[in-house]
Order: sequence, then structure tokens, then C-alpha cells
Amino acid sequence: MAQWTSAVGAAQLARQLQAQQQKPIGPGARRPPAYRALADGIRLLVLEGRVPVAARLPAERELALGLSVSRTTVAAAYEALRAEGFLESRRGAGSWTAVPAGNPLPARGLEPLPPESLGSMIDLGCASLPAPEPWLTRAVQGALEELPPYAHTHGDYPAGLPALRQMIADRYTERGIATMPEQIMVTTGAMGAIDAICHLFAGRGERIAVESPSYANILQLMREAGARLVPVAMEEGIGGWDMNRWRHVLRDAAPRLAYVVADFHNPTGALADENQRRALVDAARSAGTVLVVDETMNELHLDDDVEMPRRVCAFDPAGSTVLTVGSASKAFWAGMRIGWVRAAPDVIRSLVSARAYADMGTPVLEQLAINWLMRTGGWEEAVEIRRGQARENRDALVAAVRRELPEWEFEVPRGGLTLWVRTGGLSGSRLAVAGERVGVRVPSGPRFGVDGAFEGYVRLPFTVGGPVADEAAVRLAAAARLVGSGASAGAEAPRTFVA
Repeated sequence: MAQWTSAVGAAQLARQLQAQQQKPIGPGARRPPAYRALADGIRLLVLEGRVPVAARLPAERELALGLSVSRTTVAAAYEALRAEGFLESRRGAGSWTAVPAGNPLPARGLEPLPPESLGSMIDLGCASLPAPEPWLTRAVQGALEELPPYAHTHGDYPAGLPALRQMIADRYTERGIATMPEQIMVTTGAMGAIDAICHLFAGRGERIAVESPSYANILQLMREAGARLVPVAMEEGIGGWDMNRWRHVLRDAAPRLAYVVADFHNPTGALADENQRRALVDAARSAGTVLVVDETMNELHLDDDVEMPRRVCAFDPAGSTVLTVGSASKAFWAGMRIGWVRAAPDVIRSLVSARAYADMGTPVLEQLAINWLMRTGGWEEAVEIRRGQARENRDALVAAVRRELPEWEFEVPRGGLTLWVRTGGLSGSRLAVAGERVGVRVPSGPRFGVDGAFEGYVRLPFTVGGPVADEAAVRLAAAARLVGSGASAGAEAPRTFVA
């Protein structure tokens, strides 16, 4: 990467370094030199995504004052990081974080396992559940009954079926966010919505701020669109957004777009609170950044006592700063490729016009099925089934991982479909390789970061429960033993699709 895209202050970096857990020194063991400990600490922050890749580090003198060490110590640490490929420098531009060229981000992926392979391999790659029957069948039957009038038309609705646009707009209005159908465009899934937004707002070379970690497939979509991704580290655990970091990035990097998942974030499961939502909208508006909010997990609150904050677009009701993306894929079924965008009417018109050169429109039958569900109340009943499935699977998976891998660390999210797990110092990429050998597919942490961060993590979705969850944890423990013994060293990480 040629230059830094964000900055880390001396006080902030000092706090992060001091907060790192220090391993106890055993009898007779020697502490590493101060410069080596500092270099190792910064390297770990980069690999875990706590400090983004391409973040400008403080000048040597500033960091020395912040840490109360000598400037020589900081200079030696920076030099060690440069030698290892974790730091790049240029006269007049300073020094910024990097990852070694030999650690490329595994971005593309294989398709999900075919059904005939599921007997021998437990697939934890996709955060998707089976359809909530009988509602899928009922919705398709209802759609077929309503299809004949549409069959006598051209079937081309670039903005979406008027009835579904009205239905989605009404649902926002019922939640206190006045919305007209002219503010809605129906898309082919959330991916189709975000692809359209990126092509309209962010040409090649434009900066897009993203959470770090973030949803792997969206990151890859943006890379392929030619965007320059600016990572913004999340709070630890499931704390949500770090607003100080967001303000700094929006001010200093001036990204054209920012992409966030406020509701049960993929992969961490974090739920941004109302103060964070209001503050991020204000910061984006001040910076002139368009805020793309992915609400695909919004309805998947799994615990009865969860109080959902107001939606992010409630703090920008006209849709001039916030573009909201929704989808049926997570709340209902991944095979139902229906998504939508809520934005200002002029933005929707521009998106619809640009769509003529992409996919033209979304299948009519699937739109009718979702409209039938929402109109009849079937949507709410189907989503309740989905919540029950995800809740049972979450609890089973959490119990199994804690039993088989007690050294792995995670916080249990209150909703969503994913568990973000720190793997006790093991390489997530090597765990993915070893997992294939013992019969469990799992995506490694670097797939959810920018340029190789999060090597010490894996993502576990709530897609299996009961005895299968127990067996998945047993196989993950076997993979961990292989990695710990060095049996998977040198193997290339598998390219696993991560929905």
C-alpha cells in the first residue's frame, strides 16, 4: 500500500499497548529487550485488527513521550517492524502499518458445500439457516396465485414491484420513520444493493471506511469495485463502534462512503447503541460521507430482553446522509434473494437509472412471495421461527466450544448469526486448513479484515445445533491440536465462501 489512510495518536496507541495482557515470565526466563516487546506489541495489535493496516503511527518522539521510554527504544522497534514487513515509511509522509507481502488476504471463496458432502463435512462457512417452513412453501404458493396479472406485462420493474415498495415503506413508517415508496428500491439481495451503491457513489480509487472486522463478502465486493478500504477498529468484544476512531477517520481520510452493520454485526455480533448511532450519523454528515447501513440482521434479536435501539436512518429521516440496506436473506432464507435500499427519492432515481446497465431488475415471483409474507403476517411468524432456530444453535455451540476449547475467548452476542472467537494464539488460517483435514469448514479471521488482520480469530455461525454442534467443537479441538503440534504448518489457507 502506497500511503497511510488513517492515523493513530500517541495516547491512543499507548493505551492499547498498555492494555495488552502480558504473559507471565516463567522461572529462569529472560524478558525481551524493551524495543522487541514494543515491536511485538504493535505487531499483535495489527494482526488482531486493533490498529488498522495502513494507519499512520505516531512520530518516534511522540510515542516515546506517551510510553515514557526513550526515543531510541521506539526507533529500534519501528526498524524491527520495517524489517519484518509490518511497517512502511516514506520521508515526509511518516510511517504506517502494513502486513508482510507473504501473507496475502484470502479473499475469494469456494461455493458452499453441495448437499451430498454435508454427511462427512460440517460446514461452518456460511451464516445461513434452512428455510423456515411451512412459510417458504406458503409464500411461493401465494405468489403463484398473484402472478397472472404480472405475467401479462413486460415483467421489468427496475425499482421493484410497486406493491412491495409500498409494503417496505409502510413497515419503516410503522416504526416511526416516515417513508414513501419513492424512497425504496428493491434489489437482488443486500449484495445487489451495496454493489449498486458502490458503483454510483464510489468510483475506482475512492476511499470507503469499513468496520474492522467486517463482512467478508462486502469487503471483497468493494475491492473488486476498485475502492480503497479504510479500516476502523471496533471496540473490544461486542462493545460496538469506537466513536473516537470513527470521527478521526471521517475527518482525516474523508472517505466517500462508510459501510457499517449496526445490528448484530457480522462477524462480532455487536449491537451499536443509540448514542453511537446518532454520533456516527452526525460525524458522517459533517464529513460529507455517505453512510451505508446494512440492516440484514436487524430482526434477529435472540434474547427476549433485548431492547432494540432506533434504526440508524431515524437520525437522518430524509435519507440525505444514510442509505439503509435491508434483506430477506438472513431473517427469512438465503435462497430468497430479495433486498432493498431506503434513501432520498433523488438517490433512488439515480440508483434505478444506473441499474439498467447491471441486472435490470429483481425476479417478480420472489418479490411477490416476500410481499405476500409481509402482507399476511407470515413474515413475523417466519422470523420468529428463525430466531428460535438461531437461539438454540447459539446456545448449543457456545456450550460445546467452551467444553472442548476452554482456552478460546469470545463474548456471546444477544442476536445475529455469528460468534467471533479468539483462538488462544493459534493461527486462524492454519485452523481453517487443519479443519478441512478433520471434517469441519471454518472461515479464518483474516477474511473479515483488511490486508491480513485478525489472524488469531475464526468466525463460527449459529448454523448447527444439538449433536452436530458437539461434533463440530470436537473437530475444531482436533484441528487446534494439529495446529499446535505444527502439523498444518506451511499449508495454504482454503478459500471458503463466507455468507
